[in-house]
Amino acid sequence: MTNRKCALLIFSKPPVPGLVKTRLTRERGGILTPEQAAEFFRRSLYDVSELSMHALIELQRENDAAVAADPTAEAVTYDFYVSTTPADNVQLMRETYEAIGPWPMEVHYLTDAGATFDDHFDDAFSQLFALGYDAVVSVGGDIPTLPKSHITQAFQWLDYFRSLGTPGFVQAPCQECGTSLVGWCAETPMDNQGVYYNTGGKAALDAYVEKLKATGAPSAYLSPVADVDEGSDLAHAISCLRAIEEAAPHQGLFVPRRVLDWINFLGLKVTTPPNENHDPRQYIDK
Repeated sequence: MTNRKCALLIFSKPPVPGLVKTRLTRERGGILTPEQAAEFFRRSLYDVSELSMHALIELQRENDAAVAADPTAEAVTYDFYVSTTPADNVQLMRETYEAIGPWPMEVHYLTDAGATFDDHFDDAFSQLFALGYDAVVSVGGDIPTLPKSHITQAFQWLDYFRSLGTPGFVQAPCQECGTSLVGWCAETPMDNQGVYYNTGGKAALDAYVEKLKATGAPSAYLSPVADVDEGSDLAHAISCLRAIEEAAPHQGLFVPRRVLDWINFLGLKVTTPPNENHDPRQYIDK
């Protein structure tokens, strides 16, 4: 029986007012105070983390059952990591998670380093690969509408590509040509250089596609998941979260309860003013 390790990685700053989600604040055109913006991010981080852990636990149980049925099957271990920077922030992140523990899984911590976000991203992946992890899937903490199935499918696609002998790549876009989820294996010819820290105007999604075309590595595309950076993103998330809550009893969806409770506590409502900027309708509306 062989043993393999996979990791779910969340990049995150500590949810400190004035340091996170500042574009949601009134000072930058939003509707929230710095304290409210930080509280939104803290709750979103908690919800995304719990959802991710539930997905990892499901994957672990499936693998444990497969190994129990066939002792020669490959055993896989799934772990949960949070990466932050600088090193002093690790204790703040630890305190953030311990504030509402215990969690369904152990939370492991990394400190990423580099001159650009691309460097930080690569450093965290490299650290995990050096620790013996074969596959890493990374998501942000600001995507409360992330489906749990995205986590399970991401690892399943990476496992499938690996079984073909062609280590691959998986991604889910955000709403602005960036990504909400990315993952690849230790042997996949992929890195983040020129993806996020790009002075030429190239979108992150396009940068990954160019790398894939250059190397021929196989890839999987998951449906877009919007992150929350600005007021319009928050409005979109609020409507989606309420739709998720309504559909959950029928589809078994994970409900981001902490964010929803915060939305309801503040009494946030989404409004859409009349829009006259549309195609002519006088020929069809009678």
